[in-house]
Amino acid sequence: MSFHYVYILRSVANPDRHYVGLTDDLQERLGKHNAGEVTHTAKFKPWVIKTANAFRERERAAEFERYLKSGSGRAFARKHF
Repeated sequence: MSFHYVYILRSVANPDRHYVGLTDDLQERLGKHNAGEVTHTAKFKPWVIKTANAFRERERAAEFERYLKSGSGRAFARKHF
């Protein structure tokens, strides 16, 4: 059974910078962020995983990712992660 991960990254170089994403392979995706292969994160590398949540259903993971990218979701993440 595979999992779908919603993750929050924190920039080591600029700790106020965070990135929310969704992937099926967390370590591979982190490697791409740190290699500069992701346009949105290349400028603030290196990155570390701040938190990651596993979901069995991709649709649920995508819903949670969208929520974390919303205003109330960002406030929730700041408070709980």
